[in-house]
Amino acid sequence: MNKKFYITTPIYYPSANFHIGHCYTTIIADALSRYKRLNGYDVFFQTGTDEHGAKIAQKAEENGVTPKEYVDEIIENAKDLWEKLEISYDYFIRTTDESHVKAVQAMFQKLYDKGEIYKGSYKGLYCVPCESFWTQTQLVDGKCPDCGREVKEVTEDAYFFKLSKYQDKLLEYYEANPDFILPLSRKNELINNFLKPGLEDLCVSRTSVKWGIPVPFDPDHVIYVWLDALSNYITSLGYPDENAELYKKYWPADLHLVGKEITRFHAIIWPAMLMALDVPLPKQVFGHGWLIIDGGKISKSLGNYKDPREYIDSYGVDAVRYFVLREVPFGADGSFSEEALITRTNADLVNNLGNLVNRTISMAHKYFEGQITNPRVSASVDTDLIQSVEALKAKVDAKMDELKVNEALEEIFDVLRKCNKYIDDTTPWTLAKDENELPRLKTVIYNILETIRICAILLEAFMPTTSEKILNQLNTQARTFATIEKFGNLEEVTLNKPEILFQRIEVSE
Repeated sequence: MNKKFYITTPIYYPSANFHIGHCYTTIIADALSRYKRLNGYDVFFQTGTDEHGAKIAQKAEENGVTPKEYVDEIIENAKDLWEKLEISYDYFIRTTDESHVKAVQAMFQKLYDKGEIYKGSYKGLYCVPCESFWTQTQLVDGKCPDCGREVKEVTEDAYFFKLSKYQDKLLEYYEANPDFILPLSRKNELINNFLKPGLEDLCVSRTSVKWGIPVPFDPDHVIYVWLDALSNYITSLGYPDENAELYKKYWPADLHLVGKEITRFHAIIWPAMLMALDVPLPKQVFGHGWLIIDGGKISKSLGNYKDPREYIDSYGVDAVRYFVLREVPFGADGSFSEEALITRTNADLVNNLGNLVNRTISMAHKYFEGQITNPRVSASVDTDLIQSVEALKAKVDAKMDELKVNEALEEIFDVLRKCNKYIDDTTPWTLAKDENELPRLKTVIYNILETIRICAILLEAFMPTTSEKILNQLNTQARTFATIEKFGNLEEVTLNKPEILFQRIEVSE
């Protein structure tokens, strides 16, 4: 039986078309999913959309359509974007899916029957864009701490989840499972800012909002966003049927990837709900940083971004994927700019990777008509390169296990740089002038091509199109992780003609 790996992105709020920030989270989840699959895991990768709430209803009204019609169009756009970015998700959940609606109602009923939900009256400070209630002490300069906008006081009948009951249990769980919330800075923030000051019971229904899932036994109330949205991670697997095949196979989730602004919902409200339902908790919640444009968070309301397809059309899908994966230390904030994308593409993808592949395959055709053999006429200069290549997969495995995707790519590109230096050190063009040196020249070219093959296989998770193009040029059948454990599995082949992988991007002054 294969090892399983269940990974999720947050379900995105489709109030407007998606931006590069949504792409960032989803590309990382995709790279992790692809890498696990290559390593023999049975992967379930889920993404989707959180479609209920006042903001969607308001946007739909402004556009003269129903809320469902409004989100349908945005979701078609999102699915097209994921296809353009080669996102290999297994399931796309929508909170308007009938199966999800019924499951959420069943969960609400179960929590109510267990005494975990009760009816009361809510008076609180509410941020409409974030659909979040805040206490006075949580506000920043009297405004929403997440988006910085005005909040308004709301009083209405509501149902409450006994979140306060789980304060000590959550702290105990964090202590017993130190990797449950990462990075550690997020965990410390949650403990100090939310748990230690004291959790309040959570409002889980609204009467003032009509676009949502009705409370099954009190249809004047709709189920408030977080109970509806967070439960997607198990409703998609067939919960509340605990014998559902997918639920038994994949739950608990191995990794919830979320933006840092919603870590608290995933690390406080979600595990508390699961404790109340007697459901096992996910293994890890990772709250990553934001992509920053011009010093500020990428924002739908500010409109400070292009459609990501413009970047894909201009620079290629793998340049965009590589940039967001390589540029940002995962967990920290990182800057996104076209200038940085161009610089990174020219330096790493054109000069390092693309140039290496093109010049090596060209030499093989020039000197040996593309026929590749390995006479094994070795020299001491080979040892460092071969040892680096043989150690590479273990290094990349370790970085990916730690979610240090940018450092995993750094390891691969470091070996590619060594390979370029190896060419300078061995000077194939000099060897080619002496017929007695042709076996040595064949060995040198074989060593470079084998390094390229192994790096291309490791790059498949990050840049699938480029990986395939390289392996096709090598004309090799040896394309699996099993073939890269040791150096020398590139078979005797006739290489295909070299093709340019990446064009240099010229920047007009």
